Amino acid sequence: MKISAPKGTHDILPGESGKWIWLENILRQAAGRYGFSEIRFPAFEHTELFLRGIGDTTDVVQKEMYTFQDKGGRSITLRPEGTASTVRAFVEHGLHTTPMPFKCYYIAPNFRYENPQKGRLRQHHQFGVECFGAKEPSADAEIIALGNDVMANTGLQNVSLRINSVGCPSCRPGYNQKLIKFLENCRPKLCQDCNNRLSRNPMRILDCKNENCRAEIKDAPVGTDSLCDDCSTHMEQLKIYLEYMGISFDVDPSIVRGLDYYTKTVFEFINDGITLCGGGRYDDLVRALGGPVTPGLGFGCGLERLLMMLKRQNVTDKPWEGCDIYIAALGVAADRHSMRLCNQLRSHGFSAERDICGRGLKAQMKHADKIGARYTFVLGEHELTTEKIELKDMATGQIHAGNLEISFLEGILGNRGRNHSDGG
Repeated sequence: MKISAPKGTHDILPGESGKWIWLENILRQAAGRYGFSEIRFPAFEHTELFLRGIGDTTDVVQKEMYTFQDKGGRSITLRPEGTASTVRAFVEHGLHTTPMPFKCYYIAPNFRYENPQKGRLRQHHQFGVECFGAKEPSADAEIIALGNDVMANTGLQNVSLRINSVGCPSCRPGYNQKLIKFLENCRPKLCQDCNNRLSRNPMRILDCKNENCRAEIKDAPVGTDSLCDDCSTHMEQLKIYLEYMGISFDVDPSIVRGLDYYTKTVFEFINDGITLCGGGRYDDLVRALGGPVTPGLGFGCGLERLLMMLKRQNVTDKPWEGCDIYIAALGVAADRHSMRLCNQLRSHGFSAERDICGRGLKAQMKHADKIGARYTFVLGEHELTTEKIELKDMATGQIHAGNLEISFLEGILGNRGRNHSDGG
């Protein structure tokens, strides 16, 4: 019986992993420039965390969580998103006592039981940032600026930013009543999911992807018309900060996000109708999970979606990560010397390969070509005696003649070794 990977999962093979490393380095460097440090948390949590944190009326909790009982009878859930886990760690370790703002980022897999879709698998990977202790709209602008930098640094084109405000516990109930009154007249033509949301979470209907539903709700009341003074001022200040930074945006009342914890600002970066990055403010979440009243905000980017769009746009600007040099050895003495040279080159940050499968010279050269070696040279008795070699550039065919010394090889390879590139 042939065993394959479970539906909705994906093997990232060696030929593909270089793209992931390149992207992850861009994300880590961007986060570092904004003062964010990495946090790592478990792949599973107590189910209660997500029931309380995400909200039991959301699609994530209702339909998508991988929940099971462990051998101790405890209800455990594979992590469906990173914010709740970050807040749990923030509260559990008393990080509210550290200097504010507390800023962290993560690159981690999430797990959701849903039909695989464009760039979103049942196990998918997310880059997320979270910031605690900052209530000013300038903090929202900085978080959005970080997301904007990520999009720009990857080389993606035609990415648009859309922002909205979902209000707060003071003004949202009034808007919900207006929305429910409007939607009641549309009920017969709404999909089953939207009918289920009508009494529990009406704002989620605004985010429905069903074309019939979207047509029915196009004239729905706009949430920004019902904001309290505090939320309205926050939104206006955010727009001013974004304009000062030269970040283009559109206000989109349909941006509500799919999780219950959001307050005030929500936003998404969108390309070709696909959300690449989304987030917002969650000022009540820390308190809801047992901590003190602490404002918070952040965003998440799906790595699979980013890579998918990079491929669509043919963005291939990633550092060299193949074999810098291949040494084809002939004879026992040359084989031993090639081992020493490879070891020296590797210690200097270059990728060096030699034969370990007992191939002849012709087969070694074919293998060097298959693995994409940048340079090759033959090391035999003559080369050992004369201490002279001919280094071949495999792309151009150019020959570099020189001494059998590590300094000569380094001089040709220059700064193109892995430790000298941004790709790591």
